[in-house]
Amino acid sequence: MSVFLPLLEYKVSVPLDVTAPWNVSLSQPQYQLVFYSLVVAGLALFAQFVKTWVSAGEVSSRYRPALYASMCICGVAFLSYVFLALKFDSGYQLSGGQYVPTAESVNSYLPRYMDWSVTVPLLMVEALAVSTLTGGRARQTRLVAMSAAFLMIFTGYLGAGVIGNGTSSSAMLLWGIISTVFFALLYVVLLGVLRASHEGMSPVAYLGYRNAVFLLLLVWVWYPIAYGIHNWTSGGTATTIIQVGFCAADIAAKAGFGAMIHKVAKVRTADDMNTGEGAHPEDIWVSSVKLAAGAQPVLVTAASMSAERVVEAATDTPHPTADSLPPRRGKQPRT
Repeated sequence: MSVFLPLLEYKVSVPLDVTAPWNVSLSQPQYQLVFYSLVVAGLALFAQFVKTWVSAGEVSSRYRPALYASMCICGVAFLSYVFLALKFDSGYQLSGGQYVPTAESVNSYLPRYMDWSVTVPLLMVEALAVSTLTGGRARQTRLVAMSAAFLMIFTGYLGAGVIGNGTSSSAMLLWGIISTVFFALLYVVLLGVLRASHEGMSPVAYLGYRNAVFLLLLVWVWYPIAYGIHNWTSGGTATTIIQVGFCAADIAAKAGFGAMIHKVAKVRTADDMNTGEGAHPEDIWVSSVKLAAGAQPVLVTAASMSAERVVEAATDTPHPTADSLPPRRGKQPRT
C-alpha cells in the first residue's frame, strides 16, 4: 500500500479546473446522437464478431490466431458497448428539456478504458499474427507491443478518470504526456514490423497489410485529440463529439481493421498454397477472385501404412536362393 500513498496524496492536492465530459447536461439531439452511436457501434462490432467466427476456416491454421484475436476484440468491445449504452440510458434524466447527468453517468464513459486495456493489446496480437516475424523475434516484439499498448491505456486512464476524478487539467497533462510516450513506442514498433514484412510477403498481401496498419495508426490519432478536448473544453457539444468520435474510431480500429487483416490472412494462405508451403482444403476467394485452388489433405490410415510396410518388405528383402536355404533335417549335403 505504501507504493500507492503518493498517488493518493497527489489525487487530493491537484486543482480541480476541468469539467468531466460525463458531468455536463446534454440537449435532446445530443443525447439521441450519442445513444445512437453507442448502439450502432455495438451492433457493428457484434456483426464483425459473427462474420469472423463463421469464416475462420477460410484461412490456414498458420494465420488463424489473427482471427481468434479479432473475435476476442469484437466480443469484448460488444459487451463493453452493451454496458455503456445501458449506463448512458440510466445515467441521464430528462429535466426541463435537458438530459441532466446522474451519479451513474461516469459509467457511460470511463469503462471504455477498461475495454481498451484488453482490446488494444489484442490488436497487437492480431497485427503480428499475419506478419512475417517468427520465433523469438515475434515473441519479443509481441511482448513489447502488448506491454506498451496496455501502459498507454492505463496511464491515460489515470489522467482521464482517476487522478482528480477527471477534473484536473494538470493531472491530465502529466499522465497524457506519459501515455504519449507509449503511444509513440507503438508507432515505432508497428512501422518496424511493417518494414520487416515487406520482403517476405507478396505484393498483394503486403499492400493489404500496409493499408491495415496505416488505418490503425491513423484512427489512433483521434484518441489523444479526444483526450485534449476533455482537458481544454467542456459542454454538451464537446461531450457529444468525444462520444461519437470514440464510437466511430472503435468501429474502424476493431471491425474495420479486423476485416482488413482477415483479407491479408486469406491472401497469405493462398500464397502459401501456390508456393507449396501450405495446404488448405478449400479454394481461396477474395473479392470474387480465385487466388488458389483447394487441395484435400492426404489421409494416412493404419491400413494404408500396413500396406506400405508390406510393399517395402517385399521390395527391400532379397528372395532366398537354393544355396542360401538351410539343409533339410535328416539329410547331409553331398560332397
